[in-house]
Amino acid sequence: MNKIAPHYDNNNILVTSPLLPPLEEFIPYLERIWQSKYLTNGGPYHQALEAALADYLGVKHICLFSNGTLALMTALQALRVGGEVITTPYSFVATSHSLLWNGIKPVFVDIDPVTCNLDPKKIEAAITPQTSAIMPVHCYGLPCETEEIQRIADTYGLRVIYDAAHAFAVKRNGVSILNHGDLSVLSFHATKVFNTFEGGAIICPDEKIKRRIDYLKNFGFADETTVVAAGINGKMSEFQAAFGMLQLKHVDDAFATRQRIYERYCDALGSVPGLTLLAPDEQTDWNYAYCPVFIHPEHFPLTRDQLYQKMKDAGIYARRYFFPLISEFPMYKGYPSSSSDNLPNASQTSQRVLCLPVHPTLSDAEQQRIVDIVLEAGQIAAA
Repeated sequence: MNKIAPHYDNNNILVTSPLLPPLEEFIPYLERIWQSKYLTNGGPYHQALEAALADYLGVKHICLFSNGTLALMTALQALRVGGEVITTPYSFVATSHSLLWNGIKPVFVDIDPVTCNLDPKKIEAAITPQTSAIMPVHCYGLPCETEEIQRIADTYGLRVIYDAAHAFAVKRNGVSILNHGDLSVLSFHATKVFNTFEGGAIICPDEKIKRRIDYLKNFGFADETTVVAAGINGKMSEFQAAFGMLQLKHVDDAFATRQRIYERYCDALGSVPGLTLLAPDEQTDWNYAYCPVFIHPEHFPLTRDQLYQKMKDAGIYARRYFFPLISEFPMYKGYPSSSSDNLPNASQTSQRVLCLPVHPTLSDAEQQRIVDIVLEAGQIAAA
């Protein structure tokens, strides 16, 4: 049986594959690192990548990290967030784990069933005297309702930190969505549209907060003998930064390929009864990082899990992304806000979503085989 070129994520299931330039392109970068003997602590490639990404993304300042989870944890530290933080249950666990690692209580709020983002209409009811911040996620790279979230935050004196792990290079009305909120956090994990093997970053609005974050990610050192905070080791290495510089040369081609793949999925599956695909609005320049399909079993012959298994049996590694909800994991399910009655849209969406493979190396023939299996499933007579 032919399998769809599996590239595995944290849970060993294919959902997306990184852009991997030819090895020979990377060798000169390695040689320069070897010659400079500068491996970490803000070396030449680190500085070059920060400058290049700030320019490419249209942001003022950026702090690079060894991974996105440490970036989330440090963002909370940088803004001195504590108490309770309102967030979404429909995300990867790193979003809420970063809160627990900082001794913060996550308060889960339901999502909008269309965008899968935190529903602003549900936020105010969840605010208590202990609430200090809101941590939304630009799910699948689709922008949150940033203006309404900011209005609420301003009214109640709350910080806003965006988990923008999916939102590299996404714009609304020609402006980067990474400029919203107090801070935005990116992931450069191997399965992201732009990656540095592992990596992440915090988007900063000014030099003062960038300086504090740079201290925090280097154990709190301000200079050789001065430690100003209980920081952590979150520094990006020169090897990661060099790979990022190489990736940046090819990322626009990768976006174009992802868009063609996504549009082929939409053309082939968009009219199948019982299936819904996300559709970004005309104001959004999307990065096509994911292709989530939502299965409505009342109109589609198979449940989501049946279709997932059918594809897996055929060697196609789709992902139920996000399932289970964060709120259903043992360390979170005891919170009152984790009740499924509080999260009806998130609970239903989690049971319906299936992300189809989308990556720059997916061939037309491989994609057609995926489409054929979904179409065949749609024609199976209901039992």
